[in-house]
Amino acid sequence: MFGNTLYAEKIQRALEQSNFPSTPANLYDPVRYMLALSGKRIRPLLVLLGADLFNIENIADAIPASLAIEYFHNFSLVHDDIMDNAPLRRGKGAVHKKWNENIAILSGDALLVKAYEQLALVKVEYVPELLRIFNKLAIEVCEGQQYDMDFEAIDSVTQQQYIEMIRLKTSVLLGGALEMGATVANATLVDRAHIYNFGVNLGIAFQLQDDILDVYGDPSTFGKQIAGDIIANKKTILHILLKSKLENDDVQEFEVLLTNRDMASDEKITRMKNLYQSYHVLQEASGLKEKYTHSAYESLQKVNVSEPQKKELYSLADNLMRRTQ
Repeated sequence: MFGNTLYAEKIQRALEQSNFPSTPANLYDPVRYMLALSGKRIRPLLVLLGADLFNIENIADAIPASLAIEYFHNFSLVHDDIMDNAPLRRGKGAVHKKWNENIAILSGDALLVKAYEQLALVKVEYVPELLRIFNKLAIEVCEGQQYDMDFEAIDSVTQQQYIEMIRLKTSVLLGGALEMGATVANATLVDRAHIYNFGVNLGIAFQLQDDILDVYGDPSTFGKQIAGDIIANKKTILHILLKSKLENDDVQEFEVLLTNRDMASDEKITRMKNLYQSYHVLQEASGLKEKYTHSAYESLQKVNVSEPQKKELYSLADNLMRRTQ
C-alpha cells in the first residue's frame, strides 16, 4: 500500500471484510485472489484523500466509493491480462493462467457488478452523481484499452495520440477517484473539476515515469524485467519520441532493431539505448513528465482549501514521481 497509513489500513480492512460467497468457488476464489494480491492501492486511497481534502465528517461514508474504484480497477486488470496474454500479475500467476480464460472473464465481470453494489451503499443523495462519474471513467478506460490494442497494429503513433491513450486508459481513473471522494464530501463543482484535473495530469506523468523506469530503472527495485518494452517493440513515449527524430542511417538501424527476431535481447537493448542517447530521448521524456507533473500541481493549487489540507496529496504526488518501481 502507498501513502496515508491510516487510510490504507481502512481500505485493507474493508477489503478483508468483503463478504463474497463461498460458491461457486470458480467464480469467487479468483475474485478473492485478485484482491489479495499486494498492490499500491493508490486509486481507492485517492477516493479517501479526495473526501478528506474537503473535510468529510465521517471518512467511512467514502469507503464504498473507494471499494468500487478498487473493484473496477481489478476487473480491468483481469481482462487486460487476458488480452495481453500476460502470465503474471504483481509477481503472481494471472487469473487466466491460474484458472482459465473463461473463469477469468466471468470473475472479472463479477468484480464490475460488485463495484456497482458498492456505489449503491453511498448516501442516496450522492449516488446519481457518483454513477455519472463512474460510468464516464469506466467507458473511457475501455476506450483507452482499445486504442492501446489498435496501436499495436499500426506503424506510427504520434505523441498526441499516445498521451490521449494513456489519459483514457490510466489517468481518468485517478482523476475520477479523487472527484468521487470530493463528491461525497459535498465539494463544489469548480473544486471537483480542479481535483479531477490534478488526478488526470498526475496519471499522465505517472505513466510517462513508468515508460522511463522500464528502460532506466534499477533492476533490483523495479519489480519486472528491465527494458521489457524495448524487447516487445512497445510504442512507449521513448519509442515514439525517438522515431519522430531519427535521421539518415539511424532510420534503418531502428527498423533492424524492430524486425530482427534473431537478435539477442541484450544486444537489442544496448543498441536501442544508444539511439535514445544520441537523440536525447530520456531528457525529452523526462521534460514531458515534468510538464504534466507541473500541470497537476497547478490544478491542486486552484482547489479552494487551505494549503496545509493539500499536504497529503502533494506528498503522494511527490512519492509517485520519485518511485523506483
